[in-house]
Amino acid sequence: MRLLWSYVEKFGRPVTFYTDKASLFQTAEKRKRDEPGVEKDAVEMAPTQIGRGLRELGITWIPAHSPQAKGRVERNFLTAQDRLVKGMRVAGVKTIEQANRYLEEEYMLWWQRELTVEPAHSDDAHRRLEKGQQLAAALSHVEMRQVRNDYTVRFQGETYQIDRQAIVTGLRGADVRVEKRLDGTMAARFGERYLSVVLCPAATKTAAAKPVASLQSGKGPNAGGKSKWMEGFFKKPAPSLKKALAISNASS
Repeated sequence: MRLLWSYVEKFGRPVTFYTDKASLFQTAEKRKRDEPGVEKDAVEMAPTQIGRGLRELGITWIPAHSPQAKGRVERNFLTAQDRLVKGMRVAGVKTIEQANRYLEEEYMLWWQRELTVEPAHSDDAHRRLEKGQQLAAALSHVEMRQVRNDYTVRFQGETYQIDRQAIVTGLRGADVRVEKRLDGTMAARFGERYLSVVLCPAATKTAAAKPVASLQSGKGPNAGGKSKWMEGFFKKPAPSLKKALAISNASS
């Protein structure tokens, strides 16, 4: 995303990107291997983060389906892995700054002169950003979250409070778009309107209150331990059955 950002800022939006079929750009449908020859309709999967960003910027993605197309995509990489590394070694490159300077001032000039051909049409097809297209919004990690009853949103283990002035009808319980941007900031959007949110401080755990001793007996947990009113009760000799019946009949 950072590379795409710098490219668009320098050249504009390309019409199409032509890449290999990496999982970075698409989510593959999982299918069972024990069903050979079974034809199934393709299922449209949710886009990846970079796939969503390309769509929002109006950039078409074309994957390389054949070995020949894959070779065209990888050929430049092989050249860079061989010629670029050797060229930097000869030039004595030792830092990132020196490497970037060599890349722009020497390697790219040689590459354009020796390894490219004149296009059939020399028109530049790059386009400017349209109204409503924002690099910061498109090139970010986006997820949908539901607004709680207290107008907070949970995202990546943290809670964000929506500002009171930003609350509108229908916001409670609604889904909002949460953007974790490349600079580390977070933005929440409801429809086409961005909401003012602040990070809530982490809640502190309070210790449970200890039970209070009984005021009547003075024998609570904090006043000397368990009650002793039944101490020795089962050690006393029990009356005989005849005496117990007599006591019971007399009381009734």
